[in-house]
Amino acid sequence: MKALVLCGGSGSRLRPITHTMAKQLVPIANKPVLFYGLEAIRDAGIEDVGIVVGETAREIREAVGDGSRWGLDVTYITQDEPLGLAHAVLVSEGFLGDDEFVMYLGDNLIKDGISSFVDQFRSNKPNSEILLAHVSMPELFGVAELEGGKVIRLVEKPKEPPSDLALVGVYMFDHNIMDAVKAIKPSKRGEFEITDAIQWLIDEGMEVDPHVVGGWWKDTGRLEDMLEANRIMLEAIEPRIDGHVDGESETHGRVVVEEGARIINSTVRGPAIIGERTRVENSFIGPFTSAYFDVVITGSEVEHSIILENSTITDIPGRIEDSLIGQNVQILRSAPKPSAYRFMLGDNSRVGIP
Repeated sequence: MKALVLCGGSGSRLRPITHTMAKQLVPIANKPVLFYGLEAIRDAGIEDVGIVVGETAREIREAVGDGSRWGLDVTYITQDEPLGLAHAVLVSEGFLGDDEFVMYLGDNLIKDGISSFVDQFRSNKPNSEILLAHVSMPELFGVAELEGGKVIRLVEKPKEPPSDLALVGVYMFDHNIMDAVKAIKPSKRGEFEITDAIQWLIDEGMEVDPHVVGGWWKDTGRLEDMLEANRIMLEAIEPRIDGHVDGESETHGRVVVEEGARIINSTVRGPAIIGERTRVENSFIGPFTSAYFDVVITGSEVEHSIILENSTITDIPGRIEDSLIGQNVQILRSAPKPSAYRFMLGDNSRVGIP
């Protein structure tokens, strides 16, 4: 069995962060989202992994390499245009051959992994198996209709959903999916939809099984989703102090201080993680905050936020919260006179002013 991990797409909902980095590499609890998926694939007993890449291919290759750190053998597959999930399967035909495979969207996060999902497919041997989750607003998702424990229909963002079971973004297929992706036509938005390919399998009399995820999952494509994913993963960390916490500082609850990090005259209230070589001085770090490596936070308060590498927050009078701060960002308190807000912001930025 193989795995196909999709890492194309531009991440438009996370701009401006994704102007300069792949959305699959934004860190959740100081680990890129994609890495959680690769760990889940490894834990399911799969070693042969194809990663479909697009315009962010260089960043993905640099981050993942050959996959050996996870015990994986990684092959990179280029998708020249983002023409849909089914198109990603089609361009991967040379890698997949006639093998069964799991398809995993690289920006999905499934807290409990996919081992039970893969085991069910191996045991029952349907033509396809789709991962589903109960959601409160199914009209925003692709939705599955079930009958007799089988999937009989898929509907994309229906006005009147036939169920509350949404497609999660992880799929199992046998070789028949290749016939399906070759048979379907582009949708109204010009993409080859995987839901259309699965519906083709159903219409051809093939067996598509559901697997309802029992734990937490998240498509991390929006700021709110990123922050929630960060919160959930931080709640599971084990306290660990590998860096330096001086005598004037306090840590409370689940706090990780990575090697080379320094906490000086500050309070860190967990769950929180302070990355390698990060310095926190005369500051308060509140719950559900992750600061990546080489961050500097002085004279400030931060809570429920993600701060990416090499960023600096200095002498901010109010508390920063519910924020995703990108790479190499500087947030500084200006000189008091004349009083004014001064910004240098990229496209699609969002700033809240009290």
